[in-house]
Amino acid sequence: MSSQELVESGELPQVDIKPLLSRLWPLEPHKPVTADEIAEAISYFFTNQISDVQAGSLLMCLHFTGLDRQPEVLAKCAAAMRKAAAQINAAELRSVVESRGRKEGEYEGGVCDIVGTGGDSHNTFNISTTASILASSLLLVAKHGNKASTSKSGSADLLHAMSPIPPKVSDVRPDTISRVYNQTNYAFLYAPVFHPGMRYVAPIRKELPWRTLFNLVGPLANPADVDEGEGKTPLLEARIIGVARKDLGPVFAEALRMVGVRKAMIVCGDEELDEISCAGPTLCWRLAPDPKQPGEHRTEHFLLRPEDFGLPRHPLSTVSPGKEPAENAAILSQILHNQLPEDDPILHFVLMNTSALLVISGVCEGDTSDLGYGDDGVVIKERGPGGGRWKEGVRRARWAIQSGEALRQWQNYVAITNSFSS
Repeated sequence: MSSQELVESGELPQVDIKPLLSRLWPLEPHKPVTADEIAEAISYFFTNQISDVQAGSLLMCLHFTGLDRQPEVLAKCAAAMRKAAAQINAAELRSVVESRGRKEGEYEGGVCDIVGTGGDSHNTFNISTTASILASSLLLVAKHGNKASTSKSGSADLLHAMSPIPPKVSDVRPDTISRVYNQTNYAFLYAPVFHPGMRYVAPIRKELPWRTLFNLVGPLANPADVDEGEGKTPLLEARIIGVARKDLGPVFAEALRMVGVRKAMIVCGDEELDEISCAGPTLCWRLAPDPKQPGEHRTEHFLLRPEDFGLPRHPLSTVSPGKEPAENAAILSQILHNQLPEDDPILHFVLMNTSALLVISGVCEGDTSDLGYGDDGVVIKERGPGGGRWKEGVRRARWAIQSGEALRQWQNYVAITNSFSS
């Protein structure tokens, strides 16, 4: 019987974590609790081997001790979550990615993600989801997402509301994902499909009045980030992660650095927004090669402003309509069909965040351009904060819309997901 079958049958033994809980509350300096111990306890959540009372107690202890905001704890718990995920055939996926990925500049053709932790209370338009679709015109994208937990319109809610035919997000599974990438650059990895063990955690999280470790670990647990052992270039090549609190920026950056991530940027709008802000400065933490230690990476901290993208500022009130999924889906459709005015605040908001993913992927480092469709072939080589070609990213993001390439990738994604039998 497989481990998943054992989980389903309830035959796995219950695990008692009282000894760990007693050391966590109150924390005793002479009995430190390690990140490995916490991650091991968390791993039992996904196999339903911890009682609800002890699971809730652990999440409470981690929250009030601040251990769930420690880089090593986040890194180890994210690894445990990925290990418990429905497993993708890594060799098959790598073969498809290597055959499909369009290398350009410093982009090596791997998959990319843009995601936020949520919880910023600004209820903005679905920026990261829209940016992920636009970016798929030039990158392979594995957008990890779920339904809304703190807003009206989560990423999965938005996609379900798309017309005339929505994608079947639940049909992108470990056994179909390679077929998806054979047809399109875009895949939405619906969290409940790839992290089935989270169903045991959901009722506990709903009973607690605060955000838990899992709100922070989720963005670090993209199922496409498969461990293939030493010597393999990671399939998940680049990512943007938005955090809703400024103090989490360096924490996430260090968690990624600890596990060897090479291309990533953590962002937090000055308003404590989990995206690049269109209203003012955004705090950024970018992983970059360490010139003093070859092969190692360090975190560079800087501010990005709308002007660095060549775009004007817009108050958040103009991009925070608080709309229902169907209304946001209509806006996304307008963007993909190039129907919004060029000075539309939501369009500018999307362009900035799409640009960031294109820059971090390395695709903007190419010094020639063969985009076509009215493209003048002139790469904008101007560098802004952090050394990024942010204006070049906007140029390419506009091309994704105006050429129809983003729409084409989206339509291919819808078509392939609707072709699978459930």
